[in-house]
Amino acid sequence: MHHRTVEELMTRDVVRARRDTPFKELVRLLAENDVTAVPVVDDLDRPMGVVSEADLLRKSADQADPSGRAPVPNLEAWERAKAEGSIAEELMSAPAVCARPEWTVVEAARLMEAQHVKRLPVVDEADRLLGIVSRGDLLRVFLRRDDAIREEITGDVLRRTMGLEPSDVTVEVRGGRVALGGSVEYRSLIPVIEQLCRGVDGVVSVAADIAYREDDARRSSTGT
Repeated sequence: MHHRTVEELMTRDVVRARRDTPFKELVRLLAENDVTAVPVVDDLDRPMGVVSEADLLRKSADQADPSGRAPVPNLEAWERAKAEGSIAEELMSAPAVCARPEWTVVEAARLMEAQHVKRLPVVDEADRLLGIVSRGDLLRVFLRRDDAIREEITGDVLRRTMGLEPSDVTVEVRGGRVALGGSVEYRSLIPVIEQLCRGVDGVVSVAADIAYREDDARRSSTGT
């Protein structure tokens, strides 16, 4: 099976900032390029961190309200330092959480979830910036055509991986939802087929109504 890689999905023409890029220039970069964050790189083009709209807005949130209606927030020390920062190195979220171009969508998505970030700079073996991949980029796999998903399941999963004939298991795909039918020799094959189908790029859900001719799970549990 072919899984889309970060390299296939990432944006290559990356808007970046230097460590000494001033606050107003950062705001201009975001506005003019219609992005919500930019990586901050060192002199060797290696990501040091990321400056996002949220990082920049801390400066506004830290200002006193002229009307007196909104109290000044009680910021922690690191938040106060960011609010008082004036260049990218002082404002960015660091260190940069990065991905490799050969990673699959699953690997990148799990890192985003674990680190609570919305985007990942993509770096090469020397940690130089190659691109950037966002949540929206990863979601593009779900725009994959139903017929392409069906062909991969029928050819790669069922025939080449499981050794099944097309007549054994039927496959219908609508809106990324996979419905499996037919019958197989052993009951234990059914959860394996379901799991492999869930791993196909673009699959939203899998429902299996597959019959079996022998309950090998019961046989192994009784030791006969």
